[in-house]
Amino acid sequence: MRQSEKEGILLESGTNEIEVMKFTVMGEFYGINVAKVQEIIMSERVKPMPHANPSVEGIFKPRDELITVINLAHYLSGEKHENGARDLFIVTNFNKMTVAFRVESIEGISRISWKDIQKPDKTITNGDDSVATGIAQCGDELVTILDFEKIVSEISPEMGIRYEDLDQLGVRHRSDKPLLIAEDSMLLSKMIVESLRRAGYENLTKVDNGQEAWDFLQEVKNSQDPLENHVCCVVTDIEMPQMDGHHLTKLIKEDPVLKKLPVILFSSLITEEMKIKGRQLGADAQISKPEIASLVSIIDGFVLGQK
Repeated sequence: MRQSEKEGILLESGTNEIEVMKFTVMGEFYGINVAKVQEIIMSERVKPMPHANPSVEGIFKPRDELITVINLAHYLSGEKHENGARDLFIVTNFNKMTVAFRVESIEGISRISWKDIQKPDKTITNGDDSVATGIAQCGDELVTILDFEKIVSEISPEMGIRYEDLDQLGVRHRSDKPLLIAEDSMLLSKMIVESLRRAGYENLTKVDNGQEAWDFLQEVKNSQDPLENHVCCVVTDIEMPQMDGHHLTKLIKEDPVLKKLPVILFSSLITEEMKIKGRQLGADAQISKPEIASLVSIIDGFVLGQK
């Protein structure tokens, strides 16, 4: 993928669309948001690392950066598979880190609406253990969109949200200021909610995607109650089925009543390109996961007047 093509995708604002790169592992179709993809390269020799997670093949150094390689076939099946001579590495960049994933083939890119991505049924996803964020119809194929943040945080927990990071904020006091949280990952949403509770925020409304957040805000607006009785700040992920965080931000900031609400984008996709997009849409702050202490500090500034 050429950098100019990727920038063209990243700089389109608030369209509620996603570019899904389709790839295969063990003959099955999976997908990744193009915004996470840094480059695609042919697989090469990897140096094994002692005591590494079984799904971690090791490291390689394509240029000046050491990159960890995760074997998706092993992670998804729990079994060792023979690597193919024509395997590829999808080199990703999210959560301010670079990680490569071994796949069998790249099958193209599909541009679809977030509305067309369905959340997997809980009977097949096993709750918090689900590694699928959604199922998308891409052409003739059903494609499973993988939760790459969850994969990395399971393999390397220190790269995820850490409750102990809140200690740097010092003594906290309880607050009943109402916050609205939009996050589709069951694991991450529980960790975010627990972190905010530990930071003193007890009046939390949690929804699974931007559409549910927008429906909630419309209900509050139409209730004639003061807005601040129900929500003082919106914290939203970017990648979510039905409606993404960028489109949610756009709708909020275009609404004459809701536009005064602070909107914080808390996402693994906060890059310089994405910050431009967020500013264009009116986001009040943008914080990269897993910087939970920074998120709490920003919320404090908006709802408690603490800078």
